[in-house]
Amino acid sequence: MNLYYDVHHTLWHKRPDWFGVVGVPRLDDRSEQRMSYVTWQEGVNSFVIVELLSRGTEKEDLGDNTDEENLPPQSGNAAGNEPVLEAETKEEPPIKWDVYEPNLWVSVDAIFSRYTNKLRVFELNGGHYQELELP
Repeated sequence: MNLYYDVHHTLWHKRPDWFGVVGVPRLDDRSEQRMSYVTWQEGVNSFVIVELLSRGTEKEDLGDNTDEENLPPQSGNAAGNEPVLEAETKEEPPIKWDVYEPNLWVSVDAIFSRYTNKLRVFELNGGHYQELELP
């Protein structure tokens, strides 16, 4: 299910593997199953999100946005004397943690890796996620 989070970018969404919201009916009046969750219409953010790591989303699920191909272009050429024309930049949606942590204030973000059979749990504390020590 898509989780829409930004009233100024109404098409931007994240799709966590599972999320729980406290105090909101499971079903709406129009259907038996929700097709999306729109935070600015519901007025309640997710309390917990669970991600099941996959190779394609692992870096983003773990909060890593240092992908080299996403770095901004350099100004100037290799010699440094001629400007390089940069392509028009298109605004891109933020990575998951940049939505879950500072915008939605999701209290708990749990990440399970089927590759290592390891569960990592992050709790929002003072506005930032801190990993909990699990037994």
